Amino acid sequence: MALTKIERRERIKKRIRKVVSGTTEKPRMSVFRSNNQIYVQLIDDAAGVTLLSASSCCKEIAEHKGNKTDQAKLVGKLIAERSLAKGITGVVFDRNGYLYHGRVKSLADAAREGGLKF
Repeated sequence: MALTKIERRERIKKRIRKVVSGTTEKPRMSVFRSNNQIYVQLIDDAAGVTLLSASSCCKEIAEHKGNKTDQAKLVGKLIAERSLAKGITGVVFDRNGYLYHGRVKSLADAAREGGLKF
């Protein structure tokens, strides 16, 4: 029986999470992509705590007009600024089962340009 799109992504997500884990020094940067918005969190898996978060729903980004890829770039820059202000320079990228292109790639590239290392 064929897998649904959600089941397929959950399988890929589990495969990725076996390898990728965040610490306090290098948190996991987890991306969630809905139809209209994009969200990113920096997670410390050892303590089970979310350190930072940013999304396209934030006031700074929501007022900018543009397509979803442009909004993802702004979210990447915002998470980079917030993490550098908190003293976090390196992260482990978790694409969360999504393909690394489009909005996910533009968010990651913008975060790298902002100063995050991964």
